[in-house]
This record gives sequence, structure tokens and C-alpha cells, in this order.
Amino acid sequence: MRLATSALTIAGWTGRNPTSVQHHIDELAAIGVAPPAQVPMLYRVASSLLATGPVIEAVGDNSSGEAEFCLFKVNGQLYVAVGSDHTDRALERHDIALSKQVCAKPASSNCWRFDDVETHWDQLRLRSFATKDGAERLYQEGCVSELLHPLELLAKIGTPFEDGHVVFGGTIPVIGDVSAADCFRVELHDPVLDRMLVCAYKIRII
Repeated sequence: MRLATSALTIAGWTGRNPTSVQHHIDELAAIGVAPPAQVPMLYRVASSLLATGPVIEAVGDNSSGEAEFCLFKVNGQLYVAVGSDHTDRALERHDIALSKQVCAKPASSNCWRFDDVETHWDQLRLRSFATKDGAERLYQEGCVSELLHPLELLAKIGTPFEDGHVVFGGTIPVIGDVSAADCFRVELHDPVLDRMLVCAYKIRII
């Protein structure tokens, strides 16, 4: 099953632990981003921003990715993919909602049935790697148990979660500073079934 969309929602500040949520608020505040009005926040963006190709284009070199799990439905069945809430950090300092609208949202072309991972969901792990000037570094690493459970997240959307609606589930803290990269890779690892979803892409500056 491949990810397809008619509606796209980006969830932010979805940590289960208030301390972790505050950490993400603080790391964004360090680059000039105002704190959210509430947590979690849900941003509806253009569905055309969803991308599964190997390259995205960005205006300037002030954007960066975020590792996130993605949820979507096809024929009533819930699926899980992995993606990146790529965001314009310069614009984010002025308007978070608008900053979400100007960058593509890369996602893996493959996915899993949620039913197949529901019983061991909290054991899944998210990681991201950022490559700059040929040097790759571990950018994020943590368990999805740090974030709201998918069913709890979907309950907060407020409208029925229908076929074609894709939700990005929020991110985990960055290791070090929030920074731009030439290439970005996100992994969602299932240690129980020994498999991995991968979203990898290059950023072309225009």
C-alpha cells in the first residue's frame, strides 16, 4: 500500500511528557520561534506538499527536517509511514503556520498496517540523520512512546479521519542544534518484526 492524500495535517508539540514538549519549545525558542498557543497544535497544509521523491526544493538554506511517523487511511484501514516535517526556519520565526506551508513534506513510499504494530507500538524507534558538506550526523533518536499514541492523536483532530487524510505525528528532540542540511534521512524501526521504513531526500536550494 502506498501513501496517498487528499488532506494533510501537521501535528506539533505532541510529546506525552510535558518536560519533553518544553524541551522542543525551548530549542525552537533558541532560534527565535515563539511558543505555541496550546499543545498539541494541528496545522492544516496543502495536500500537494506531500512528496515521496528523492529531492525537494527549498527557498534559501534556512530549512530543516524533522523525523515523524505518518498516519493515513485507505479503504478504512489505518496505515503507518515515516516522513519529515521539513520547515522553513527563517519564516517560522514570524509565522509558524505559514512556515509549514512553504516546504514539501517528504514521506516514505512504503508503509505498514497499523494493526500489525499496534500491540508493540511503543517499541518503535525514530531516527534521523543530517548530512552537511559530506559529513553525516545523527540528528534525532528516540522511541515513538515519547509522542502521543496514534489513536489519541487522531481523537484530537476533531473531525472523522477519512480515507486520503494524512497526519504527521510530531517530532522528537534534536541532538544538538536545529540546523539545515544538504541531505536528510528518517527511519522508523520496528525491532519486534525486524523491519524499517525509510524516508531519504536531498534538498535543492532555489
